[in-house]
Amino acid sequence: MNDSKVILEGRVALVTGAGHGIGREVAFTLATAGAAVCCVDLDRDAVETVAASIRHQGGKALALIADVAAEDDVDRVHDDCASALGTVQILVNNAGVQYLSPVEEFPIPEWDRLNGILLRGPFLYIRRFVPGMAAQGWGRIINLTSIHAVVASPFKTAYVSAKHGLLGLTRTVALEVATRGITVNAVSPGYTRTRLVENQIEKQAELHGLSRQQVLEKVMFGPIPQKELVEPEELAQAILFLCSESARHITGNNLMVDAGWTVA
Repeated sequence: MNDSKVILEGRVALVTGAGHGIGREVAFTLATAGAAVCCVDLDRDAVETVAASIRHQGGKALALIADVAAEDDVDRVHDDCASALGTVQILVNNAGVQYLSPVEEFPIPEWDRLNGILLRGPFLYIRRFVPGMAAQGWGRIINLTSIHAVVASPFKTAYVSAKHGLLGLTRTVALEVATRGITVNAVSPGYTRTRLVENQIEKQAELHGLSRQQVLEKVMFGPIPQKELVEPEELAQAILFLCSESARHITGNNLMVDAGWTVA
């Protein structure tokens, strides 16, 4: 699935949530494949470390601190990235957060925050960056959805709702840009070894009165045939493939990387 480095030579990629976890691995993987990478995150130290590491390895990278749900920040990111690296041709909407609560106690500010980051943000980035891709006749948009784009779990009303919406956004935009050389796809991971999932384990343990190991065995791995966490590197390789010329006729799809969850 890993195409040769030359595939992304001369391409410019933008990855949101690039400071940690999946986004960090995606940024490194695209850079290794030859792309210049604009790394976007709210965590200044983390995202600057990622960009500096890419440059240290001989790649091109820019670190930008931005709120993905803020339209002014999106415009600034667009202009700063274009000025420093060129027109973005690969957009990976990865930034994510989680909040668990029974629906009747779910704080409205948290609902708004999650939907802002998980759904409004990708919409704003797609809306802003599609014209540049269309002008060049080539583009790749990959939205990190989730297993929760197709299934639900208790206590995750905002997350599940936003991820279902993001899958709908993916499919709709894929239809709109299909004749302009742009593909739009979703990658839906199951539980992945990230800081976000580690925090979920702790919260689930609190909500269910279980130990960490019991959460893994009874709550998380229950519906998963392979009984394993997905690794961020696996997702980065899947995204790299979707950026390749070999994937030019793959659009509007939702690639499940879920350890068999949805076939169980």
